[in-house]
Amino acid sequence: MAIDIKNLNHTQLNDLISKAQQRQDELRKEKVGKLREKVHALLKAEGYSFEDVFGAAGPGRGKRRSTGSVAPKYRNPADPEQTWSGRGKRPRWFNDALKAGKKEKDLAI
Repeated sequence: MAIDIKNLNHTQLNDLISKAQQRQDELRKEKVGKLREKVHALLKAEGYSFEDVFGAAGPGRGKRRSTGSVAPKYRNPADPEQTWSGRGKRPRWFNDALKAGKKEKDLAI
């Protein structure tokens, strides 16, 4: 299947690239699935479980410290259901309120 990319416009070329990337992701997922099946079959044939070989959490997992959830510090006055803990990226409603002239202390719970 030969595609003459010189005759494609910008939109068509972007569409082709997007479809090619999607197909590449699909092929990778298929390959990973087949490899996973092979590994589990090999482990079963040898009489071991995944946890026996890699531990309960698996390789590279479970080493992160859990910080737990944080109580919200700010509440959207227009919609009290929307809150923010003050951590991470500011929510859109928070930025909009600041642009409208409110101060952080006005939004504090």
